[in-house]
Amino acid sequence: MERQYIIDDFRKSETWRVFRIMGELVEGMETLAEIGPAVTIFGSARVKPSDPQYKLAEEIAGLCVRNNFAVITGGGGGIMEAANKGAAKAGGTSVGLNIILPFEQKPNDYANVKLEFKYFFIRKVMFVKYAMAYVVMPGGFGTLDELFEAVTLIQTKRIRPFPVILVGSDYWAGLFEWLKDKLLGEKRISPEDMDIVKIMDDPKEIVALLKRRIIL
Repeated sequence: MERQYIIDDFRKSETWRVFRIMGELVEGMETLAEIGPAVTIFGSARVKPSDPQYKLAEEIAGLCVRNNFAVITGGGGGIMEAANKGAAKAGGTSVGLNIILPFEQKPNDYANVKLEFKYFFIRKVMFVKYAMAYVVMPGGFGTLDELFEAVTLIQTKRIRPFPVILVGSDYWAGLFEWLKDKLLGEKRISPEDMDIVKIMDDPKEIVALLKRRIIL
């Protein structure tokens, strides 16, 4: 198997990797340039189709398409598969940005626009560049990584502010309270930083907020 510790492998003798990075950037930008207004949906790859969260992600994605949004996911299973499935079934643009991993991540069958990435940071550029909102379903470290990267970019004004919605008050309430208690309470962030993220539960209300906040 090819070595997976890609960043550790950078050496002066391997500067050719820069061309691979450039290639992934160019391919991603050329492929996604015409998808139109899009919402990126994140969540756990480990969720099964029988899980209520899977069905919820499918419903949200379908509503997004019916309200003229394309749907972007990480292209794998679980919540990503559900969102791609919901978008495809609704007749919309269903984008899967798959990452090559030695385990767990396999492309799902429901993305009708597919890209594959070797480098996480290129894939993350595509998520944030072509999304007009993030909808974050329950997930693990990867989901948290995407969430906090977007929040940091918005906080530091490196990107134009867009809606960041956490779906599931039962799942996210504890994290939100910790942010208020520790980060805000100990003045590690400003009060307005808490407004970057919103917790919601109802799919119709989520999409209604997206329509209010995003100019199509």
